[in-house]
Amino acid sequence: MSLLEKLYTDEHKIFRESLRKYLESNVTPHVDEWEQNGIVPKQAWRDFGAQGYLCPWLPEEYGGSGVGFEYSVIIAEEMARTNHSGFVTLLHSDIIVPYIYSFGNEEQKKKWLPGCATGEIITAIAMTEPDAGSDLAAMRSTAIKDGDQYVINGAKTFISNGINCDLVIVAAKTNPKADPPYTGVSLLVVEDGTKGFVKGKKLDKIGMWSQDTAEMFFDDCRVPVSNLLGEEGAGFKYLMQKLQQERLMAAWGSQLAAENALKCTIEFATQRKAFGRPISRFQANSFRLAEMATEVELGRTFLEVLSLDHIEKKDIVMKVSMAKYWICEMLNRVVSQCVQFHGGYGYMEEYPIARMFRDARVQTIYAGTSEIMLLIISRQLGL
Repeated sequence: MSLLEKLYTDEHKIFRESLRKYLESNVTPHVDEWEQNGIVPKQAWRDFGAQGYLCPWLPEEYGGSGVGFEYSVIIAEEMARTNHSGFVTLLHSDIIVPYIYSFGNEEQKKKWLPGCATGEIITAIAMTEPDAGSDLAAMRSTAIKDGDQYVINGAKTFISNGINCDLVIVAAKTNPKADPPYTGVSLLVVEDGTKGFVKGKKLDKIGMWSQDTAEMFFDDCRVPVSNLLGEEGAGFKYLMQKLQQERLMAAWGSQLAAENALKCTIEFATQRKAFGRPISRFQANSFRLAEMATEVELGRTFLEVLSLDHIEKKDIVMKVSMAKYWICEMLNRVVSQCVQFHGGYGYMEEYPIARMFRDARVQTIYAGTSEIMLLIISRQLGL
């Protein structure tokens, strides 16, 4: 029994089984269609929310069930079984919506959170810019106060849920002259349809085809001052506070993908024959599979410990950065070798490993590149 499983009650098991059945009937059969169309229908979000699978951690007064973080892990595990990375409900539920819950005032929470739980409101967060990725303090987007409004100007890119989103949290400089620069960053909520807010084209990515990643443009986009999240100038601090959970969930995504890649490769290797026997019976192959299995098991053990620490609200920024770095890199090592095991079939789209391979590459880039993770770790070590 794993560390997390020791926490699970019959309620957790019932929740998992219900979710698994739902995904088998309502998500997995549509995955290929969504991949070809390049987007997940909004109705899929609403249907998912109607079952209580979006933002289950939210208190009941805001439309959630008030359950613990372990439910988010269960959702991640079961979603991974669909071999599909486009329906990024965890980005919405566990990365973006927490900003509104943690930093929004009561009026903002009542206005937006119930819709986030039902799927009527799909969220996105706009941080990255064409000239500002890892160095967020270098962002050029501005939100200048004009009476009872903020006027937003700038461009964002690589925004997940960028086409489907009904609400986007925008990081912009309310004080472009602030020194140091990061003290001038604030978070503002912009609703779809706001004048001056334009969603650009859906970006054509190597992988994660049905995940609607897009550009965004703000041209004298006016939002009321009531759309400011938290305090003016505190945006960068808020982003840093939430990165622990964001990177923990990103690490879980890579961990689960590695587990799936290994599982389907072992199944293939035990069935595929060469020179009269299954290719898994060749010692070089069996050793390589054993090595991959060891790496995958180490990743899960580390993540379960970190998840328990996170549930207990411990500060694990350095360890989460280690997990994000190592597990995402591990996934890319594992999935590349899994393709090799499949031979020519591994390069065919009809085989699940092909999708896993193309979807894996971005994991070492988003939610903080491997290099940024190493920088954080080195600083935590006092280097």
